[in-house]
Amino acid sequence: MGTQPQKHAPPCRELPASPSYLLPLLQLCDSALPTGAFSHSFGLEAYLARGVVHDETTFAAWLRQFIGQQLVYSDGLAIRLTIEAMERTGLAEVLNLDRRVTAQALPLQMRGAGIKIGLRMLEIGGELFPTPDLDAYRAHIQAGRCAGHTAIALALTAHGLRIPLAQMLTAYFFSTATTLTQNAVRAIPLGQRAGQRVLRLIHDDVTAAVATVMTLDEEDLGAVAPGLEIAQMRHEYQLARMFMS
Repeated sequence: MGTQPQKHAPPCRELPASPSYLLPLLQLCDSALPTGAFSHSFGLEAYLARGVVHDETTFAAWLRQFIGQQLVYSDGLAIRLTIEAMERTGLAEVLNLDRRVTAQALPLQMRGAGIKIGLRMLEIGGELFPTPDLDAYRAHIQAGRCAGHTAIALALTAHGLRIPLAQMLTAYFFSTATTLTQNAVRAIPLGQRAGQRVLRLIHDDVTAAVATVMTLDEEDLGAVAPGLEIAQMRHEYQLARMFMS
């Protein structure tokens, strides 16, 4: 009788390990993270009320402007400056940045949104990924030395996790765009597939926004387009509203 040829298992290929920061980054930038961001439109609702944004095309145009004109010069630059400050001098410089970020948010609702979402982000970050810097930042807020802000709380958490800046900005920008798209799906309303088309459309805008943040100076903080700020101010006086800002 002939012997059966032995079957050898294919060689096991070792897959490269994912970076240690990847899962925390995905969790922090999940649009379902309970920070309350879903209850804010960041001025979009004012454009809806005026009929400027009313379908997929007009929402996509608004979202691209919001990313490039608001997120870049407010939260995006604040995240970069926070991480750079932590590398240089630590938390003392960040406290001054916190006060500047709060002051440059001229619309009342936007200023309040940054603080409310920031405090929730700080609580979540401190619970899931605690660091002494997050604890110290919370203590300064409780003592009234600063207000707290989303971008700074997120940046401090990212700094503790050693998340690279470009990856942090990319994930945060896209997460914010996702939340706003979900709000547009409900408020315009848009279909879910239309929302996904918009999110695919803004991939290049997010990449360009991250690159822009890397080129800015500290003096650029808060250089937001006046039209966006005026719409955000008008929202305070809208008679019918679905969102807090």
